[in-house]
Amino acid sequence: MGQLLGRAVPKSLAHLFMILISLVMIVPFLWMLSTSFKLQEEVFQYPIQWIPQVFHFENYVEVWTSIPFPLYYFNSLKVSILVTLGQLITCSLAGYAFARLDFPGKNRLFIMYFAAFMIPYQVIMIPQYFVIKKLGLVDSHWALILLEIFSPYGVFLMRQFLSGISKELSEAARIDGCNEFGIFARIIMPLAKPALATLGIFAFSWVWNDFQAPLIYLTSDSLKTLPLGLASLNGEFTSQTQLIMAGTVLSLIPVVTVFLFFQRYFISGITAGSVKG
Repeated sequence: MGQLLGRAVPKSLAHLFMILISLVMIVPFLWMLSTSFKLQEEVFQYPIQWIPQVFHFENYVEVWTSIPFPLYYFNSLKVSILVTLGQLITCSLAGYAFARLDFPGKNRLFIMYFAAFMIPYQVIMIPQYFVIKKLGLVDSHWALILLEIFSPYGVFLMRQFLSGISKELSEAARIDGCNEFGIFARIIMPLAKPALATLGIFAFSWVWNDFQAPLIYLTSDSLKTLPLGLASLNGEFTSQTQLIMAGTVLSLIPVVTVFLFFQRYFISGITAGSVKG
């Protein structure tokens, strides 16, 4: 009995700690949701009025009409979907090569490739810009897509996950006459759904919320993504906080939808990095 109690107490404390952390993390979301239904003069009232006396649903209509919100929404969806699909293809192929194939210098090449993940974006930002400018892709969605469809983290995730799949499956397929691409597409990829789902969620969320890259490469208003569009509601002397929060609530819909769609694979995929390669 004492041993059971000794095990249960630390577990209960751990659960209590996680609940407290979860509550702390959800407070900004609740403030955002509450603010989206307020008037501007009610936003920064103290103490905070968590439940508005009057819910101003017109904020959602106003944010939709005060800026080209549908266009920004479409641009973000376009870039995010294309980048996510691109990362799933490039990272799965590269991860398969590093995990399942033997070629000279494989480990050294992987270390060099993964080292790119350690370099801060600010270091390569200017060289990348000059490359994109030379290609004539500035002020184009292709600038964002081509730069982000390759992900060192995605390659690392896929490589670690695929390393844990039994190589006997590949050998059996080769004996049956299946070529390498057939093994990749028919045998390995169906087993890699957790890693693909995890990478898809991370890639979509990152690109959807990215502010810096669109700010650097996009100048035309018709090409701006949603983060840039919402930022335009911040004036030099005034800020329409209630509209920004309403737009942010609407912007959560695709991210939440993607997460819920891949949720059953997410937990097993997130632990892929702990698999020994």
